[in-house]
Amino acid sequence: MKEEEMWVRATACENIPVREGRMIEVCGRQIAIFNLGDKFLAVDNRCPHQGGPLSEGIISGTTVVCPLHAWKIDLQSGCALSSTACVATFQTRVCDGIIELQIARNAMDQEPTHESRAHRDRPIRWVQRKPSSPISAPSEVL
Repeated sequence: MKEEEMWVRATACENIPVREGRMIEVCGRQIAIFNLGDKFLAVDNRCPHQGGPLSEGIISGTTVVCPLHAWKIDLQSGCALSSTACVATFQTRVCDGIIELQIARNAMDQEPTHESRAHRDRPIRWVQRKPSSPISAPSEVL
């Protein structure tokens, strides 16, 4: 680990369900953390296309699909699959059930900017996902 980087405690592992992402704010920066089942990956929460919230996207393998315009972002490299645009990635580790992120020490001193948090496309509405339930066969009509 470089001297100018440090590990920051982010959240408990159980706060991020398998195959889903959650947004946390560290030093005024929104970071999306994804639970892939066997590991956690973290990237900036803003899609490089139009600033969509990646934490609300659908995970497929090691990619996330932006919920605004379906750009696919590789969670390991941070690069969009359809462009050369990229987002920052963060090293993760789990210590005693807590996910930790490796963050540059100078990021701790930066003030949050309102411009960096604004979405350029449309306001985001929180959507509650329905719990999955078994599909039942239709009943027969006599």
